[in-house]
Amino acid sequence: MNLEIQIEPVMENSKTPKIFSVTEVSAALKKHVESTFSNIYVRGEIAGLKIHTSGHAYYTLKDQDSVIDAVCWRGTLSGKGLKLEEGLEIIAKGRLTIYPGRSKYQLIVEDFKPAGQGALLQLLQKRKETLQAEGLFDKTRKKPLPLFPKTIGLITSATGAVIRDILHRLGDRYPCEVLLWPVAVQGETAANQITQAIEGFNALDLDKRPDLLIVARGGGSLEDLMAFNEEVVVRAAANSQIPLISAVGHETDTTLIDYAADLRAPTPTAAAELATPVRAELLAYLNERSKHLYRLLSQDLYQKSLKLKALEKGIIHPGRLLEDLMLKVDDKAETLKQLVCLQQERLGHKLSHLSLRLKFPQNWMQEQQKKVDSLGVFLKMHEKELLQKYTYDLSLLAQRLEGASYEKVLKRGFCLTKSENGLVSSKEQAQILDKFSVVFYDGDLEVKPL
Repeated sequence: MNLEIQIEPVMENSKTPKIFSVTEVSAALKKHVESTFSNIYVRGEIAGLKIHTSGHAYYTLKDQDSVIDAVCWRGTLSGKGLKLEEGLEIIAKGRLTIYPGRSKYQLIVEDFKPAGQGALLQLLQKRKETLQAEGLFDKTRKKPLPLFPKTIGLITSATGAVIRDILHRLGDRYPCEVLLWPVAVQGETAANQITQAIEGFNALDLDKRPDLLIVARGGGSLEDLMAFNEEVVVRAAANSQIPLISAVGHETDTTLIDYAADLRAPTPTAAAELATPVRAELLAYLNERSKHLYRLLSQDLYQKSLKLKALEKGIIHPGRLLEDLMLKVDDKAETLKQLVCLQQERLGHKLSHLSLRLKFPQNWMQEQQKKVDSLGVFLKMHEKELLQKYTYDLSLLAQRLEGASYEKVLKRGFCLTKSENGLVSSKEQAQILDKFSVVFYDGDLEVKPL
């Protein structure tokens, strides 16, 4: 560094110190820092990550004691399969620069990678625990796979061995319709494309929607498979209404989508096997079951035919039953005829007997008229005697009635006390009345108690 800044007071008999402007000092520092730290590697944990609308990323790298500002341009981010995330420890390659307008220095990141798989695994473990706590990996959310899918939605790269292997395996086992939604399986846009594919299949009309989804890609490093660990992909898989199989990487590879999927396949080829039965085996099974069913039906028909023949022996012919019934009817008809004749004869005898007891109506009327005439003569003869007798009886009754009259009692010096409400029979009743009448044989006298 050629710049030397001397800040010394002006002393007597000494030279005047050189004075620098702020811009000169800032320019000298900027030149020195950028030339000295033009290609460095810095290890630190990402903190305060902000993605600007322009696509540039601003954050700080920190360790236990210090922090340094860092910026990663959009072009650098788009070429990486690994996304910057809060808390991720990375090794950043870049250069230091100074922004004179604020007297701040920052690291321009030109490349970065996780600080070993341990740091990346630690980040994934934290993400797994967070999603698991939300219940996205619960077994109760798992949907059963259809036994015989008519249409399978395949989400993978349109090129490569994965799609060829899956289509070939499906063609051998169980030919069915396959709808391919091509996506990038690595890189910055992969996660969004996979998410859009899952959500896009689910958004189709029911008659166009596939019965099953397979999300697949071949093997790779942990960084290569990071798209399938992204939170948006995991949530889309967990929320899928269509049963979903994850087939990412080799058997030893595990991504977070495996926990959210309804079933994890160790390989893409295995996903095709888990998604479908073997058509030849199904046909063989159906053929065997149809033969077995035919044998059971034949045996059942044979047993029923034997039973039917046995029952036939115990059944009487309807014609014979009808003959017996006709004979019984004839017997009953003859018996009924005889009973009718016998009853007619009995009733005839009874009628003849009753007719002998009956008299001719005119003779009976003549006899009754004679009785009436005789009673009339008797009545005329005794009319005067009966009248005298009834008159005498009536006079006796009148005398007895007059003797029992209360007026006779009053003439003997008795009196009758009464009020508006009836007879007064006691002194207490008379005392509580305002007035009452005393009846004598020759009239009434009104009395008011004192």
